[in-house]
Amino acid sequence: MVDSNKLTIYSWNVNGLRAVIRKGALQQFLKDQNPDILCLQEIKCKPSQLNLFEMDALKDYQIFWRPAERPGYSGTAILVRYGLESSFELIKENSTGFPQAKKNDFVKLASTEGRILILDLGMFYLVNVYTPNSKPNLSRLALRHDSWDPEFKNLLKTLEKEKPVVACGDFNCAHTEIDLARPKTNYKNAGFTAEEREGLTSLIRAGFLDTFRLKCPNAKRYTWWSHWGHARENNVGWRIDYFFASKALQKNLQSAEIHETIQGSDHCPVSVVINLTTKKGANAN
Repeated sequence: MVDSNKLTIYSWNVNGLRAVIRKGALQQFLKDQNPDILCLQEIKCKPSQLNLFEMDALKDYQIFWRPAERPGYSGTAILVRYGLESSFELIKENSTGFPQAKKNDFVKLASTEGRILILDLGMFYLVNVYTPNSKPNLSRLALRHDSWDPEFKNLLKTLEKEKPVVACGDFNCAHTEIDLARPKTNYKNAGFTAEEREGLTSLIRAGFLDTFRLKCPNAKRYTWWSHWGHARENNVGWRIDYFFASKALQKNLQSAEIHETIQGSDHCPVSVVINLTTKKGANAN
């Protein structure tokens, strides 16, 4: 049953869509959480690669795809539960892609690696992003700092000229010391360099709210754990998956959560609940 008064949106880096379906983890998640919308990152497949069993697991959702050109790599998708279409003025893929992007590297990564998918939900734009990792040797750090982060911010600000924005996904960066278990040993490591953290700071200074930190300012909770050293069992993790939202939606933000107990990937899902009836909050500047 669709609740026309609120929208529950989840984001999850599944580290392989077909793998998480084969484990039964996605099916259990959809049954237990019943999300209105689910944004997926690192799907690592194209729609044509799904078999009948895998397609059946997704049967209750309309799916928007942005796979990478390279097989078994990267890619994003958004699942929209059937029945929601009537709740909004418009739900469609924003085919314009990346308005006013100035850096060819940004456009190339976003398109060929399937890293950005945008839906127009009528009340706001929903942006699903899988941010490039800087790599353990930091070989992609300059590309990310000089191109990706500033151009992604420009993309959100351009969309925001039309209506508020909710941006979610794997940002591959822990913003502050509270966002990872061992900050002191990771200052120069990918995911916690000054340059990457600056990118998130710039996003927040541009007016986008870190929704979880807004609701839980002091919580030490994480969304990703290494496969090494029993990191998840010992909760030695990083918070690198986020929902950012325009300030115009602050009054509409009912909750923001991290779901650490949900298994199936090296990431766990994160979520927000958006109240659709708080019109004043949605239209505020």
